[in-house]
Amino acid sequence: MPKHASLAALVALSSLALTACQESETNTAPAPAAKAESSKASVAKQAQSIASIVLSNPSEFARSDEPYFISYNELGVSGSSAATLGFVVDGEAIPSQAIDRDGDGNDDSLFTLIDIEASASITLQVQEGAAKEANTQRAQAEISRKTGGEWREDPEKPGKQIYVGGEFENVNALTPPEQHDDHSYFIRYEGPGIESDLVGYRIYLDRRNGFDIFGKKTHDMVLQNVGQDGFDSYHEPADWGMDILKVGSSLGAGGYGYWDGEQVVRVNDVTGWDAKILDNGNFYSSFSIDYKNWKVADTETDLNAKLSMHGGSRLVHTRLELTQPLNNFAIGLVKHPGTELIEGDVNITGKAYTYVASWGKQTLNDDHLGMALLFRKSEREAQTEDEHNYVSVMKSAAEDMDYYFLAAWEGEIDGVATKAEFVDYLEREAEKLTLPLREQVTTAHSEAEKSYPVTGEQALEWSKRLADSELERKALSYHYDGWDVNRERDPKFEYDIVGLLPMAYDELNKEAPAEKYAQVMPKVTGSFINDKGEIGRYKLSNYNIDSIAPGRNLLRLFEDTGKEKYKIAATTLREQLESHPKTSEGAFWHKQKYTSQVWLDGVYMGMPFLAHYSQLFEDGASIHEVVKEFELTHKYLRDAETGLYYHAWDEEKQQDWADKETGLSGYFWGRGMGWLAMAVVDVLDYIPAEDTESRQVLLNMITEMAADLKKYQDPQTGTWWQIMNMPEATGNYRESSASSMFTYFYAKAIRNGYIGDEYKDTARKAYDGLIREFITVNADDTISLTNICYVAGLGFGRDGSYDYYMSEPVYENDPKGTGPFILAGIEMHRMLSQ
Repeated sequence: MPKHASLAALVALSSLALTACQESETNTAPAPAAKAESSKASVAKQAQSIASIVLSNPSEFARSDEPYFISYNELGVSGSSAATLGFVVDGEAIPSQAIDRDGDGNDDSLFTLIDIEASASITLQVQEGAAKEANTQRAQAEISRKTGGEWREDPEKPGKQIYVGGEFENVNALTPPEQHDDHSYFIRYEGPGIESDLVGYRIYLDRRNGFDIFGKKTHDMVLQNVGQDGFDSYHEPADWGMDILKVGSSLGAGGYGYWDGEQVVRVNDVTGWDAKILDNGNFYSSFSIDYKNWKVADTETDLNAKLSMHGGSRLVHTRLELTQPLNNFAIGLVKHPGTELIEGDVNITGKAYTYVASWGKQTLNDDHLGMALLFRKSEREAQTEDEHNYVSVMKSAAEDMDYYFLAAWEGEIDGVATKAEFVDYLEREAEKLTLPLREQVTTAHSEAEKSYPVTGEQALEWSKRLADSELERKALSYHYDGWDVNRERDPKFEYDIVGLLPMAYDELNKEAPAEKYAQVMPKVTGSFINDKGEIGRYKLSNYNIDSIAPGRNLLRLFEDTGKEKYKIAATTLREQLESHPKTSEGAFWHKQKYTSQVWLDGVYMGMPFLAHYSQLFEDGASIHEVVKEFELTHKYLRDAETGLYYHAWDEEKQQDWADKETGLSGYFWGRGMGWLAMAVVDVLDYIPAEDTESRQVLLNMITEMAADLKKYQDPQTGTWWQIMNMPEATGNYRESSASSMFTYFYAKAIRNGYIGDEYKDTARKAYDGLIREFITVNADDTISLTNICYVAGLGFGRDGSYDYYMSEPVYENDPKGTGPFILAGIEMHRMLSQ
């Protein structure tokens, strides 16, 4: 495949982009800056299209000043070629900004703000020569320090020095000298500042490390004037606003530190600070602080903090990186007398955002002020407080974490005046973080490397390219002593990272032999098995059927190597299934703690392993149990009207998500049925041809499923939706892991003669859709699989509602999608090579 965009690809992209614009025209909301322009700059017709991006609002309320950025790597551009890129809506350039997301000193992404109506879509074009600055500055970051004066001893505080004389000068980077401390008059307003057109903040660049608030009565930028005449003036009301918060000995308005079990330890025992402006554009501004050699809790670590704001928002995105892991990291809000602690909902999925906030008359002017922290529910360990702070103790996330803080003052223009208004505002902000805009990106760089219909050799090549890309990114890091990037924890004996993905590499090695593919299964799955055959981070008594899935790899490793330890480990898993709790008719519970529940994914997790184990060591004695699991799944989870399968069934009909009459969950989740589809074609590999009775049960399911799935295949793209029968519902999206699984199902079923060649067009259309819709060729020549539902489950904050399925994050390159994609390409190659 060619490495550079061809004219044909650009023509195709332009045509595709035009179609997208026409389709979304009635739902398009213009970008705010584009509306404000009195004279719009038309983009020349000959401008080269780099990408077409369709963004959809998954909320039932309109969003204004919604941030959107896309990396140059994803756009397929690099270096100077990115300098003139801009966004275009309806043929008009809209304001945009190049930003440095990773803080390495080089711009790496293109950023803009848009307005978008509830449930609506907007199409952006990325074009060369369309770069356009906003007329109005809506964000700012600055560091300002004195120059031209001298350090002298403070006459009022012997032993302390202050800076006398000189003038303030803005700088892009600052390392304070050793003499600098609080109120040393060296740094204007005592640290870096950042603001939007709604509110401003300052961070003390000294041992206090407090976060303070500049309440604003104007939408203009004000930091450049604050503190020019000293530290006192901005504590008094002025036309622009004032410093409204008394920080004292607290973390202030969203600062960070360490929880020692009784109180917060601020980031003060350090050898120094480095502050640096990263971005200072009209839409988006950011700075970083490096805390050097922070000594805390018998640990010495460097801490890098990146803080960013954009126009139209009160939120500061705070991203933290430590060189050493640190448990009990704390974030917090100052606890003023008379304030009320407000906590957001925690009966939600772990990756959804919730909040902790304070409300009350807590400003220096005795006004109402709300302050809040927003974070993913799963990342907080506990909520507590000390003398000065409301404290959120965060779980260890290795060396990085992120969260948001904000302040809402009644003194703002259209300020938040009541607690009810503040809570409503927080709920919407949490939803916006939980449900970012749905995104469909088509780039010229990617399209230049795609052709349709995809041939068998090309399908295998796409599998190899994604496998190679994941090897470069993270595939080998899932070993026992590695790191689970997706879950942000030590790897467990998981179905996806230790089971499905290494198995995909093993299959790829059969079709395209290479040592780099052959090594994945022993290095990842094998690393969990010690010489005694014990399984690391596995506990039989949990009776988690997800833990059975990697057993398929143990059986393969035993067949390949003959090492007894793999058989011993596999036998441990077989013993789990012997005593695993079941429903009254004998279907496996999903987990011990999921009492009486059968989930679709459990069939894939357990039955291919049991069938293979039984073939190897039991002379097929357990095949009847395998087939029975499919029969009961069909009996209780299949909907006769649609032919689709519900996600789960509760025999006791007691779960919140279960229908009180049927015990069924409420929706047809794509990947849930995808697991079942893969399982039914995989178990037939281990049932001998002479066992016609057992095989026929599964063959009947395959025949039925092939017809039913085809009815819900998206007619335009050939892919399938997250909620399979609701393509028009707000927030629903075409999902790549389920689409990959169904493609695998069709290709393998056709190849093995389980269904007829009349489904070849369905399989081809599905695979072409995978490549067209979900594959991005990056500038660094890696490829990515997009639009993968991170996870979906039920119970423990997951209520099974439509909103729940929409609230789970949408990732790229998650192994629950990359594994099936690699397998789908292999099966398409096999099918088309027959």
